[in-house]
Amino acid sequence: QEELVESGGGSVQAGGSLRLSCGVSGDIYRGYCMGWFRQAPGKEREGVAAIDNDGRTTYADSVKGRFTISKDNDKKILSLQMNNLKPDDTAMYYCVAEWGYGWSCRRSPLTLSEYNYWGQGTQVTVSS
Repeated sequence: QEELVESGGGSVQAGGSLRLSCGVSGDIYRGYCMGWFRQAPGKEREGVAAIDNDGRTTYADSVKGRFTISKDNDKKILSLQMNNLKPDDTAMYYCVAEWGYGWSCRRSPLTLSEYNYWGQGTQVTVSS
């Protein structure tokens, strides 16, 4: 059964760090792209970071230089290392994956509609 399960969220002060992890089960790991999206209260979901099956990474401008996405292919875990966190990073973070949609996500890796599998989300709260 295909499933994404996030962990690692929490509360931290501005300037701190958190590491999110996403365990992947089933065939999802064989897809073309995986990534992280987030949604803050009253705002739309936005793409934060993505990685394709060749290891190419893409980041939103707001997190470049602070966040790092990575994959452990042996353990089937997707991670997001978040450093120098800011209050604006407060949101529910979702692990996402493409499986069966094809390779178009490689052209638009931070586009919501490219992903058809979502985790349940993990909350990140950054206080000033």
